[in-house]
Amino acid sequence: MTESPKTERPVTPAKKQGVLLFNLGTPDAPTRSAVARYLREFLSDERVVDLPRWFWLPLLNLVIVPLRAGRSARAYAKVWMTEGSPLLHFSKKLRNRLQKNSESRQVFALGMRYGTPSILQALEELKSAGVESLTVLPMYPQFSYTTTATGYDAIDMALEKLNWKPDRHDIDEYHTDPRWVRAVAGKIRAYWDSHGRGERLLFSMHGIPQRYIEAGDPYQSQCQNSIAALVKELELEDDEWLLTYQSRLGREPWLQPYTDMTLEALGEEGVKHVQVVCPGFAVDCLETLEEIAMENAEGFEEAGGEKLEYIPALNDSSEHAEALAAIIADAGQ
Repeated sequence: MTESPKTERPVTPAKKQGVLLFNLGTPDAPTRSAVARYLREFLSDERVVDLPRWFWLPLLNLVIVPLRAGRSARAYAKVWMTEGSPLLHFSKKLRNRLQKNSESRQVFALGMRYGTPSILQALEELKSAGVESLTVLPMYPQFSYTTTATGYDAIDMALEKLNWKPDRHDIDEYHTDPRWVRAVAGKIRAYWDSHGRGERLLFSMHGIPQRYIEAGDPYQSQCQNSIAALVKELELEDDEWLLTYQSRLGREPWLQPYTDMTLEALGEEGVKHVQVVCPGFAVDCLETLEEIAMENAEGFEEAGGEKLEYIPALNDSSEHAEALAAIIADAGQ
């Protein structure tokens, strides 16, 4: 009796995977007009400032932007690179490294929540490339409604506008992922190997209003968990480190202790050498290069300190790209 020939099942080709990296954004130039345009878009977001629109928008457009645009433009000018904005430059380099190291069916795109390139532009790029499966990676390790969630708001609106429904995998957070923790700790150790260690290590995280935490934003607890994981990885003693929060805006209470006030207090107490690292920032930007390395360094020295060293962000390092690639791969499974 002869056997029937076996029918081979057709092999289904793997779906083309797109990865959207998104970050906060940056002005297009260190000029008053470009910064004003950026600030209006950024600070008009109800996720960022939740005050009643009838009160906030006139205040923003008639008072805050006119007052802040020139000052912020001067700050951006201090850190602007020949390649442009540090945040955009390092974000592009990280995207390019991830693309270079990726599988052939992966396409990486970069979008900004505010400014250019926009999230819509990045998704248009991925759609045009024939992407069928979309993984979204916020460049914020710690989740907040003011950053991660508003980015997803923009993604939802853009996908609807494009009438595009790819298979989608969202990465909401990776604040204690061991691969990310090792990458940050490795960056700190490498800095110590080259420059020695300060008397204190400050972990400075971006602040948000305290009432946002009271309303349910998990950001503060995730910051605390991130730093606890880093402290354990670095084997730090309790008197060797501090967790602080920077970049507050307005007069209402933000997350404390504040970075600037803590540095001034350390200087007054006789601490001469501090090092600051900002693990909430995937790449360097105005808040790290100008606020910490320049403005806060000056405040520390004026209070009696002698040296503040800023430990750079992971930026486009191979360790950062490898950690993110592994996190992306896990999300798509």
